[in-house]
Amino acid sequence: MIVGILGCGAIANTIVNEFLSDDGIDIKYFYDTDIERAENLAQISNGIAVLEMDEMLDNVDLVLESASPIALKVHALNIIENGKDLMVMSVGALMDKEFRQKIHKAAQANNAKVYAPSGAIVGLDGIKAASIGKIKKASLTTRKSPKSLGREVEEEEILFEGKASEAVERFPVNINVAASLSIACNMDIDVKIIVDPKVDRNVHEVLVQGDFGEFRSSSENVPFAANPKTSMLAAFSAIKLLKSFSECFSVGT
Repeated sequence: MIVGILGCGAIANTIVNEFLSDDGIDIKYFYDTDIERAENLAQISNGIAVLEMDEMLDNVDLVLESASPIALKVHALNIIENGKDLMVMSVGALMDKEFRQKIHKAAQANNAKVYAPSGAIVGLDGIKAASIGKIKKASLTTRKSPKSLGREVEEEEILFEGKASEAVERFPVNINVAASLSIACNMDIDVKIIVDPKVDRNVHEVLVQGDFGEFRSSSENVPFAANPKTSMLAAFSAIKLLKSFSECFSVGT
């Protein structure tokens, strides 16, 4: 499988530096609006930096988007309509139901697949299984440092409390986890976002209640030094999903 990357920031850098191309998967093409960032990753991986997305589409099997919700909306349909699979890191963009429906229809029409890694949270496989029954309540409480949220505060402060659909509009590059949970639960979950100067990790606490019982999880994720808005676990989840394409044995949903 030949992979192209859209967006050559912190996540893409981690993927390229941690991923080994000995699993039948070759990360080969790179596109970014900042061509220098694409060229740097291409040099590391002995790949090719392109000036336009269309330059890679004839040569890849899958495009891994690690850019932004805006970039995803600009390029996603073109990628899928060219019959290429798509891995989405900016999952928040998929909270736009109209956009998500267009993606779904295009994938069906062009025999393409769209993947969304579990990202910066744990337990998503269990929640997906639980969604076979009725989920009655689902919530996410996210606690981040002022640096991660671009704020200057001296005391803990609730920045947002409401639905995931509102959260991803207010914090489009900070709260992809809310979108992932909402899509997995098939509902617009409750979200609370707290800025806390006492923490140096991205903390996500999840509560899900339904026919299956009750599920709670808590993760404290190390943020990228270069981009504290994003957790390292998000990149690792993409690497694991890439590796799963060539595995003959799988555990989990």
